[in-house]
Amino acid sequence: QVQLVESGGGLVQAGGSLRLSCAASGGTFSTDIMGWFRQAPGKEREFVAAIRRSIGGTLYADSVKGRFTISRGNAKNTVDLQMNSLKPEDTAIYYCAATGFALATTPRDYGYWGQGTQVTVSS
Repeated sequence: QVQLVESGGGLVQAGGSLRLSCAASGGTFSTDIMGWFRQAPGKEREFVAAIRRSIGGTLYADSVKGRFTISRGNAKNTVDLQMNSLKPEDTAIYYCAATGFALATTPRDYGYWGQGTQVTVSS
């Protein structure tokens, strides 16, 4: 049974930084691709970034390119999302997701999801 656990959310002022982490357990192949999505109140869940852990390929949403960096974490089976130059519009619940197939940007392509962690950016 694959489990994803996020950590690192919180409250930060605009221009600040936060680092999110996602720890995966229960399936190395099933979690080769790990991604971050976010959902703000009243909006659809949107893609943020993804990484193929085995070879390191990455994808980013245009809205976060140059500000966010996804990477393999120091701990085994973890992925980090470093978020810099945060803006109020980055406020959302951030979800970690995983799949074993291919880098993807739509929620339906990911079979495993964490519970989410709140990120709030004040202006």
